[in-house]
Amino acid sequence: MFKESIAIALRALLANKLRSILTMLGIIIGVGAVIAMVSIGMGVREKVQSSIASLGSNMLIVTPGAASSQGVRSASGSSITLSAEDAEYIKKTVSGIDYVAPSVSKQYQIIAGNQNWTTTVYGITPEYMAIKSLTVGSGSFVSEQDIKSRNRVAVLGATVAESLFGEMNPTGQNIRINNTPYQVVGILDSKGQSSMGQDQDDIVLVPLTTAQERLLGITYLNSISIQVSTLEGMDQAQAQITELLRQRHKISGNKEDDFTVRNLTSIMQMMTETTGTITLFLGCIGAISLLVGGIGIMNIMMVSVTERTREIGIRKALGARYNDIMLQFLIESVVIGVLGGIFGVGLGIAAAFAISAFGSLNTVISALSILVPFGVSVAVGLFFGIYPARKAALLDPIDALRYE
Repeated sequence: MFKESIAIALRALLANKLRSILTMLGIIIGVGAVIAMVSIGMGVREKVQSSIASLGSNMLIVTPGAASSQGVRSASGSSITLSAEDAEYIKKTVSGIDYVAPSVSKQYQIIAGNQNWTTTVYGITPEYMAIKSLTVGSGSFVSEQDIKSRNRVAVLGATVAESLFGEMNPTGQNIRINNTPYQVVGILDSKGQSSMGQDQDDIVLVPLTTAQERLLGITYLNSISIQVSTLEGMDQAQAQITELLRQRHKISGNKEDDFTVRNLTSIMQMMTETTGTITLFLGCIGAISLLVGGIGIMNIMMVSVTERTREIGIRKALGARYNDIMLQFLIESVVIGVLGGIFGVGLGIAAAFAISAFGSLNTVISALSILVPFGVSVAVGLFFGIYPARKAALLDPIDALRYE
């Protein structure tokens, strides 16, 4: 009976091809819209996660607080309270830490031959490479000897290297920073843009001591990047660092900190929750089409019941039971949902690939984003087919046979 009902359902759909296609159109558009919308949301979510991850995993960043003069507070980070000694003391004292990388930065015009490029120059230590997940494509990175000797050496990001030297390998060449020559010792592999659209390859790295003493003429730090060993130890490490710096900076009681400790993992979790909400919202918008498609299925099935009243009466007169008639029309309704879901999945995948190929958004398609809309399309076909199927099953055989 089940196989026969499926065959009857398919014959009924093929007998009215245009009507069947129009009935399935709402389901097709709904499933396709849900898959396309969710793929956009997941693409945004993945881009945000990869961008934050590119800054380093299990990261804490310590920055100076806001300077205050005569009751007027400056911008955040304007204080000069962080020192290299703070970074060294954190490394020695706080448990569960892998790397500590102090840094300073400022924008400079870089000159190489007759080419120039304005970029940000960072004064860093060798730990910066591990903590920021950097890789050297050519040459070497800043060494401990460079730090001790305050060497005028530089590591270029891919964008700076291409802008100044084109296709040529600049390793061993000289550049000028603030009218002072620096030897290029390495080129970083490209990391691309961040989620905020910032070019992560538009940087120049020099030894921290060189930047402080030869470039900037300062003794303080702009930031301290800290990589914690485990995700579970982030909160504890953050609390220890905060307490340690308060002691070193002689901040007691309710006095406000002259520094800020940011937890990038918390930022990632917050951004993940936000993008998850956006993805859900986009999916709900697409699901409205599924609801409209379900109403269309119910309307067409009601028409089908009216058109086939005579057939129903004959089947009942030959011994068909309530459940037999009910099953037949439910199967027809579900078949519409299944076929609409299949075509909708194809449409959604094609739309996601088209958005990724021709648009500025990245899309990510997962098995779950396909199976859930498809399952909903089947459920919609079943749910909206119950009333027409029940109406058909309750028809009186005599009345049905008299119908013209």
